[in-house]
Amino acid sequence: MKVSLNKLAILLFGVVLMLAACGTSSNAPKEEGQNQGGGSQQEENQNENQNEEPAQKFKIGVTQIVEHDSLNAAFDGFKKAIEDAGLDVEWDEQNAMGEPSNNPTIAANLVNAGVDLIFANSTPSAQSVASETQDIPIVFTSVTDAVGAELVESMEKPGGNVTGTIDNHPDAIPNTIKFLKEQLNAKNIGMVFNSGEQNSRAQIDIAKKTAEELGIKIVEASASTSAEVKQATESLLGKVDSFYIITDNTVVSALDSVVDVANINKLPLMVGEFDSVRNGGLAAYGFEYYDIGYEAGQMAVKILKDGVKPADIPAQVPQNLKLVMNKETAETIGLEIKEEWKAELE
Repeated sequence: MKVSLNKLAILLFGVVLMLAACGTSSNAPKEEGQNQGGGSQQEENQNENQNEEPAQKFKIGVTQIVEHDSLNAAFDGFKKAIEDAGLDVEWDEQNAMGEPSNNPTIAANLVNAGVDLIFANSTPSAQSVASETQDIPIVFTSVTDAVGAELVESMEKPGGNVTGTIDNHPDAIPNTIKFLKEQLNAKNIGMVFNSGEQNSRAQIDIAKKTAEELGIKIVEASASTSAEVKQATESLLGKVDSFYIITDNTVVSALDSVVDVANINKLPLMVGEFDSVRNGGLAAYGFEYYDIGYEAGQMAVKILKDGVKPADIPAQVPQNLKLVMNKETAETIGLEIKEEWKAELE
């Protein structure tokens, strides 16, 4: 009987050892890289990556009427807004090189390319793409009169597939005409522009209305190409005591010709934007084109990323109107810049 008890004790001890061994095995830590299902961590990560949707890539078409600093700055601002939003974009950039007849072809090319959105940089560029498509979203900038150009139904409610930012602050032209009369004693202001640009015609009409109210005169000269700008400017000599060049793409692209004529004859040359001041114009009431381009880019982000329709994004006017003057040009024509003008100097 004693032997049997010893055998039973040995048997029980063996069972305890077996159970302990089983428990240790089942609770042992998993080998590195092993997951609960028996697969490796690398396999698990691969599965997760396969389930993630790739970032969406957009194609943006760009149409610009001509190369000059203001339009280029606006495009730079637009691209920066897109970049800041983190959008992956393929660009299709086309430039009419100052030839309005190229605009319809560019518009057709962009539409046929199947772009997701069109950035139109100037009035004629925007008008051409708006005529070509009523489906692809269009965001414009460097447009003076979006309603008059029939791009939008109203600034507050654009309607259709088009919205953007204009380059015409409502006080810019009236302030310029008043400055010429009240501070520079102008009586006859020479204005060179391309009469074929709706953008320019709208500005000339505002300038003439303001001049009439102030009892002074606007003397016009037309240039249909940049090559005609110098001759048109010279045709005004003897008839005017100052010049005012608005945001006319044809004339601004050949601004150096106007600057030369004005400086040689010691005549003040007011311009429509700051880049023209930096390029030799005397002064401008304006804003940075980079800023209105950036604001247009933010609109594009809302359309592409958030699915907002252009019809539901109000068109915008420039912000922060200010007077900027070119100190060197003032010295060239013998003009003293007065502190009371509160001008920023370039």
